[in-house]
Amino acid sequence: MKFSIKRQKLLASIQEVSNAISPRAAVIPILTGMKLNMNNDTLTLTGSNSDITIESTIKSKDGDEEVITDISNGSIVLPVPHFPDIIKKLPGEIVHIEVKDNYQTIIRSEKSVFELHGQSSEEYPRIYVEKDNPHFSIPAKDLKKLIRQTVFAVSTMETRPILTGVHVSFHDGNVRFTSTDTHRLARSEANVDLLDEQTADLSIVIPGQSLLELSKIINNVEETIYISIMKNQVVFYTDHLLFISRLLSGTYPDTDRLIPTNVKSTLRMKTKEFIRTLDRAALLASEEQNHVVRFEALGKPFIEISSNSPEIGRVNEQMEIISHEGEEVNISFSSKYLLEALRTIDSEEVNISFTGPMHPFMVTNPENEKILHLILPVRTF
Repeated sequence: MKFSIKRQKLLASIQEVSNAISPRAAVIPILTGMKLNMNNDTLTLTGSNSDITIESTIKSKDGDEEVITDISNGSIVLPVPHFPDIIKKLPGEIVHIEVKDNYQTIIRSEKSVFELHGQSSEEYPRIYVEKDNPHFSIPAKDLKKLIRQTVFAVSTMETRPILTGVHVSFHDGNVRFTSTDTHRLARSEANVDLLDEQTADLSIVIPGQSLLELSKIINNVEETIYISIMKNQVVFYTDHLLFISRLLSGTYPDTDRLIPTNVKSTLRMKTKEFIRTLDRAALLASEEQNHVVRFEALGKPFIEISSNSPEIGRVNEQMEIISHEGEEVNISFSSKYLLEALRTIDSEEVNISFTGPMHPFMVTNPENEKILHLILPVRTF
């Protein structure tokens, strides 16, 4: 195998693929490396672990721009992090890579010459995916937003593995992402193009960590992402990128029944101001008590937020609100959970709706009813 390539193009693909490589955690030794496959006019880089696989392709031409030249087909697996670090620090704009006998790989740029011990790609797991018949497509910016608005609420406890993932389902032409760790719930929807008539009946659970890694490599928000759902995997792909994640097995709990219908009071306030006020109150909230703060709304045009840490001190702050409809509110909750929810609200104003002292309260976007957060109060007496 031999080729010459523009360093920045190669580096961009290396950074995408590196997210799937965990040298210390690799179950299969070959997966500690990155696979390079040169086939005619296309270079494919692959990284994989037990949960995800990422492929990034580079064409020899980008319009009229020559990206890859001096091509000889072949494949190799190169060590990580050494190969990415070398490419990152090479001095020139062009990189020359050539594989010699016994997988010895020469990497040249200007006056720098590296020799890496590669491995045969024959042992690298084969990837078989169906890209011709996607189930649905979605703008990259919408997918990135869905992940941001829900993935933070997945469980980190392995006692119920199904809750470490995000539930993906379809409703009236929308895709819905739902996550919960039993203390809070996050839900968001977006319009999608259903490309298969059976898609509307599908329901899958994608590991939260997989979605975080996917979000990191969605750089061009103007792209369309196509999604294919298989028996144990889900595939996301664009013209140059392919991302495969395993699916979690099991039945996701019915979260629709958790959504309150008997709202007793609703408060509207400025989102950023509320975040800043809550953030200050959280400074003295006890970490051992899950950052609990107290929230009071007594029907006046302001709310009062307080927290107390016996060893450190206490804080009390009032904040003016836009409106208060319904009963008075006196409740305690985790400031951490509410702050994480509020930071996904993109509107200038936010609604907080209460249904009772120890019932979950709702955080909603007045401009987008497809976004919903539920948070359980905390008993402090």
